[in-house]
Amino acid sequence: MCHYKRIERSIGEYIANHYRKAVEVGIGNNPEAARLIAAAGALMLCTDIRPGIRHDGLTVVTDDIFEPDLRLYAGADLIYAVRPGVEMVPSLIALAGRVNCDLLVYHLGCEIYEDGGEIVDCGPALLHCYHRRRT
Repeated sequence: MCHYKRIERSIGEYIANHYRKAVEVGIGNNPEAARLIAAAGALMLCTDIRPGIRHDGLTVVTDDIFEPDLRLYAGADLIYAVRPGVEMVPSLIALAGRVNCDLLVYHLGCEIYEDGGEIVDCGPALLHCYHRRRT
């Protein structure tokens, strides 16, 4: 478990250093990256499909990535997900396109979507950038 926390810290540090308005999709019971991003003042909110998820100091709202409430993501410069199911990635890509923000995904093991997108090395973790914001 300690290895996972190191990965989540590196993800959180990378995002905190490169983005100002991030949204985590599918936070579940794993708030490590979001806490670091929030501490840097760069976290807008977190979402999960399951209602009732709470983490001290974080705003967590219920949303379904397959039918997202676009108002929750408006103004974000990044949507990210840590170990989402690969079936979620097409909906994440579509959402990032609609909101016009970057999308970063940290996959579990060697599970990737299609070509894996652009690889972003943030230390012990490799992130997959599946969408870049249009300027």
